[in-house]
Amino acid sequence: MLSGLFPRFEGSSIRRIDRVKSLQILLLGLALALAPVAQAVRIKEVAAVAGVRSNPLTGYGLVVGLDGTGDQTTQAPFTGQSLTAMLQQFGVLLPQGVTMQPRNIAAVLVTAQLPPFAQPGQELDINVSSIGNAKSLRGGTLIATPLRGADGQVYAIAQGNLVVGGAGASAGGSKVQINHLSAGRIPAGALVERSVPTPLAQGDTLQFDLNSNDFATARAVAQAINKAKGAGTAQALDGRVVRVRAPLTPDERVAFLADVENLNVDMATPAARVVINARTGSVVMNQAVTLASCAVAHGSLSVTISSTPIISQPNALSNGQTAVAEKTDISVRQEPGSLIQLPAGARLSDVVKALNSLGATPQDLLAILQAMKSAGALNAELEVI
Repeated sequence: MLSGLFPRFEGSSIRRIDRVKSLQILLLGLALALAPVAQAVRIKEVAAVAGVRSNPLTGYGLVVGLDGTGDQTTQAPFTGQSLTAMLQQFGVLLPQGVTMQPRNIAAVLVTAQLPPFAQPGQELDINVSSIGNAKSLRGGTLIATPLRGADGQVYAIAQGNLVVGGAGASAGGSKVQINHLSAGRIPAGALVERSVPTPLAQGDTLQFDLNSNDFATARAVAQAINKAKGAGTAQALDGRVVRVRAPLTPDERVAFLADVENLNVDMATPAARVVINARTGSVVMNQAVTLASCAVAHGSLSVTISSTPIISQPNALSNGQTAVAEKTDISVRQEPGSLIQLPAGARLSDVVKALNSLGATPQDLLAILQAMKSAGALNAELEVI
């Protein structure tokens, strides 16, 4: 009785439905796997608030207390002049015609970065670098040195004991050195004396400057801000600048920026680019680089020059002189290079496999990539640094 109330399914029909569902799930999985994955980053990692930046500081000073490894004042006369000027500030006047030649002082340049919103009394890390011929700054002490900005005003005072991350010794014409000895660092070695005003609290709008010029990123930043803070809050002016309406009171503006900087932005695929360093031979390419089908012939060329000295000895009692000549042999060898077909690569891994099949060195790869770009087989922008 009950069997007539329900439809009857054959076993083959059930298996056919299961196969269809399995195929649909497989196709869905492949679609999800092949779909481009958006890279989510925070706004603070792709943009910065205009005007909120650090300022470089520079100063000239003296390092004292060196163990005979300072400047030679005969070859670096400015060191002696600086010492004389410093002693005059303490009321010490040298007799006329007296020339000092100390070996325990060195003239240095002091550099530091004044961070945004730094206030008087805060400490800064400083770098100290020798500008004379001092052999080592190890164990030295920096005398009070004013640090000036680009406008010539003093913004910090530096002083302290140097930390040099190296060591060395020399004797009898032999020398051993580890790391660099003519530069050091003083953690918290400077005190801020003057603050730099920032335009953060001026006006009713703020400006976010993107780290790189990209219209898609600028639009994504503006959309993320408008989604979180309301429509019309942010407006992308061009590929690098996004203007944002912000609260007027300082506490509300700080809270607003804290929220905006932590918003997530889905980054678009960057422009395909290959960066070449001609000095080191390094090649770096991003994920958007693709390769069209092409053929490349590559062979190595080597030139060998060998020089062998030949001594001509005169006969005895001939009053001749011994003469030395050189015999030079030059050989040129060119390895045969076969024509290799490179298949088209739509992914970075395919491009890497194709270039590895050439067996070229990084230096050869520089010329091959340039030739492939000229032939239209490399779908990327070449940048030489």
